[in-house]
Amino acid sequence: MFHVYKMRVSRGFQLAIGGLALLSLTGLVVTLWILVDFQREQEIVARIINDLPDSDLPVARELAGELRFQSQLSILLFLNIFATAIALVLLVRAYLNSERSLREVKVLASDVLASMDQGVLTTDREEVITSINPRGQELLGLEGPVIDRPLSEVGEEHTLLCVLCSHVNAHHSPVKDCDYTVNRDGHEQTLRAGCSLLRNERQEELGTVIHIRDVTERTLMEQRLRRMERYAGLGSLATGLQHEIKNPLSALSLHVQLLDEALVCQSTSDEIDEMLGVIRMEIHRLTSVLEDFRDYASMSEPGRSQVDLTTLINKLVRFIRPQAEQQQVKVEVNIQKEKPTAINADSVHIDQVLLNLALNALQAMPDGGTLTLSLKQDGEWLRIVVTDTGKGIPTDLRERIFDPYFTTRHEGTGMGLALCEKIVRQYDGTIDFKTTLSGTSFSVLLPIIGNT
Repeated sequence: MFHVYKMRVSRGFQLAIGGLALLSLTGLVVTLWILVDFQREQEIVARIINDLPDSDLPVARELAGELRFQSQLSILLFLNIFATAIALVLLVRAYLNSERSLREVKVLASDVLASMDQGVLTTDREEVITSINPRGQELLGLEGPVIDRPLSEVGEEHTLLCVLCSHVNAHHSPVKDCDYTVNRDGHEQTLRAGCSLLRNERQEELGTVIHIRDVTERTLMEQRLRRMERYAGLGSLATGLQHEIKNPLSALSLHVQLLDEALVCQSTSDEIDEMLGVIRMEIHRLTSVLEDFRDYASMSEPGRSQVDLTTLINKLVRFIRPQAEQQQVKVEVNIQKEKPTAINADSVHIDQVLLNLALNALQAMPDGGTLTLSLKQDGEWLRIVVTDTGKGIPTDLRERIFDPYFTTRHEGTGMGLALCEKIVRQYDGTIDFKTTLSGTSFSVLLPIIGNT
């Protein structure tokens, strides 16, 4: 999993020990050779002394004494070499202990990195991966051998990592907290990456260190907090609007009704009837806008009970079938059998989500087409997919689809998808869409009952 970079001092230490051992062995051999040679010379001197006349005996004995003294020096040399050998053995033992301690430290470092919830990978100066921990492989979705592969081969969705690595190598300064999103099994995952230089003990640049964290939950929490703050302000505004606008609208509606009744007995022109109709229609539209805004800004916790999505979808199909037949739209239902289809939610709210999505799909196919409602289990989630065969959503409008009061139609308030998005997130789910020139598909993901 991790490359082990051998220390240069360790290689030099090995050479030093080898040289010292060879020197000690050479000294020991030389000492033994000298002792053997001294022994042979002493035997020769002893034979010579036996054959010398008495006048030469003092000189011969002096020579024999010097030979014995040199022999003692040789023994001292032998003892010195023997002590050096013992020191060498102790040195080797200390070296082996240090190597074992180094291995233990490396194993501990690997265990620490393997136990981290943060992905860590290193690259060399050519941006080739030199090490990566298990969490890093999991977050990047890598399988099989990874070491010695270029960072650019990790995947297109992780291109930001290459950008960070190149920036750090070029500018020699770290980069922190860069967020990007990837798709994992149909779920959007937010990753936060950073990069810094990798240096050795002499501060030489070896490459880069990239660290990656999964901040999906934190991002969702931050989004929810922002929405809660927004809803809190909208809630106060909705209350004020209900009081300041809806009450006068109610009075206006009542007086229009009284005026209409007063004109029943009198002959009125078509122009007056048309103006009264416009007033009634606009009053109804403003009332609808206020009610939608109130629902969107509401901070109340929704009720929860067991809701069978299969039942809701079948009910929805019966409700929209007349309009679909009028538009020559074919309705198809694909429900995964023998799988749990119950969630914890408010049936009225979920029914509202399904109805809004279905009506939007029908409005996208004024000249006919196919509306498909699908329900299937996706792990611990239930996925509802509403697909139409319309002309798709223009590219410049896709980012604003879930914005309040955004609509491309003359009728409607533009709150339908915004309310859908709020309701789904209130029940810990997600809603997204895919669109092409041949149609649009909205996908709602909700947790199965028992997983909320």
